[in-house]
Amino acid sequence: MQQQMEQIQADLANRTVEATSGGGVVKVTARCNGTVASIKINPDALNPSDAQLVEDMVLAAVNQALEQAKEISNQEMG
Repeated sequence: MQQQMEQIQADLANRTVEATSGGGVVKVTARCNGTVASIKINPDALNPSDAQLVEDMVLAAVNQALEQAKEISNQEMG
Protein backbone atom coordinates (compact mmCIF):
# COMPACT_ATOMS: atom_id res chain seq x y z
CA MET A 1 0.00 0.00 0.00
CA GLN A 2 2.77 2.42 0.95
CA GLN A 3 4.69 1.56 -2.21
CA GLN A 4 1.58 2.30 -4.28
CA MET A 5 1.13 5.69 -2.54
CA GLU A 6 4.77 6.57 -3.20
CA GLN A 7 4.34 5.70 -6.87
CA ILE A 8 1.21 7.86 -7.12
CA GLN A 9 3.04 10.77 -5.47
CA ALA A 10 5.95 10.40 -7.91
CA ASP A 11 3.54 10.35 -10.84
CA LEU A 12 1.78 13.47 -9.55
CA ALA A 13 5.11 15.30 -9.33
CA ASN A 14 5.54 14.70 -13.07
CA ARG A 15 2.00 15.69 -14.14
CA THR A 16 1.32 19.34 -14.90
CA VAL A 17 -1.64 21.63 -15.49
CA GLU A 18 -1.72 25.07 -17.10
CA ALA A 19 -3.85 28.08 -16.25
CA THR A 20 -4.01 31.52 -17.81
CA SER A 21 -5.39 34.91 -16.88
CA GLY A 22 -5.73 38.25 -18.57
CA GLY A 23 -6.76 36.62 -21.82
CA GLY A 24 -3.56 34.59 -21.98
CA VAL A 25 -1.19 37.36 -20.87
CA VAL A 26 -0.09 35.29 -17.87
CA LYS A 27 0.37 31.50 -18.07
CA VAL A 28 1.22 29.36 -15.06
CA THR A 29 2.23 25.72 -15.15
CA ALA A 30 1.81 23.82 -11.88
CA ARG A 31 2.74 20.29 -10.94
CA CYS A 32 0.11 18.09 -9.37
CA ASN A 33 2.22 17.83 -6.22
CA GLY A 34 1.37 21.46 -5.40
CA THR A 35 4.42 23.24 -6.79
CA VAL A 36 4.63 25.84 -9.55
CA ALA A 37 6.77 24.73 -12.49
CA SER A 38 6.80 27.98 -14.50
CA ILE A 39 5.26 31.42 -14.94
CA LYS A 40 5.22 33.04 -18.38
CA ILE A 41 4.24 36.69 -18.92
CA ASN A 42 3.63 38.22 -22.32
CA PRO A 43 6.23 41.02 -22.67
CA ASP A 44 3.55 43.35 -24.03
CA ALA A 45 1.98 43.36 -20.57
CA LEU A 46 5.10 44.69 -18.86
CA ASN A 47 4.27 48.37 -18.82
CA PRO A 48 5.48 49.73 -15.45
CA SER A 49 2.21 51.58 -14.93
CA ASP A 50 0.39 48.23 -15.18
CA ALA A 51 2.41 46.50 -12.45
CA GLN A 52 -0.59 46.02 -10.14
CA LEU A 53 -2.67 44.56 -12.96
CA VAL A 54 0.09 42.10 -13.91
CA GLU A 55 0.54 41.11 -10.26
CA ASP A 56 -3.20 40.41 -9.98
CA MET A 57 -3.16 38.34 -13.18
CA VAL A 58 -0.17 36.30 -11.97
CA LEU A 59 -1.89 35.66 -8.65
CA ALA A 60 -5.11 34.59 -10.38
CA ALA A 61 -3.31 32.22 -12.76
CA VAL A 62 -1.19 30.69 -9.97
CA ASN A 63 -4.22 30.06 -7.79
CA GLN A 64 -6.15 28.56 -10.69
CA ALA A 65 -3.27 26.25 -11.66
CA LEU A 66 -2.73 25.12 -8.07
CA GLU A 67 -6.45 24.43 -7.66
CA GLN A 68 -6.43 22.27 -10.81
CA ALA A 69 -3.35 20.44 -9.55
CA LYS A 70 -4.97 19.89 -6.16
CA GLU A 71 -8.10 18.43 -7.77
CA ILE A 72 -6.02 15.96 -9.78
CA SER A 73 -3.99 15.05 -6.72
CA ASN A 74 -7.11 14.45 -4.64
CA GLN A 75 -8.60 12.25 -7.37
CA GLU A 76 -5.43 10.18 -7.65
CA MET A 77 -4.86 9.86 -3.91
CA GLY A 78 -8.55 9.14 -3.19
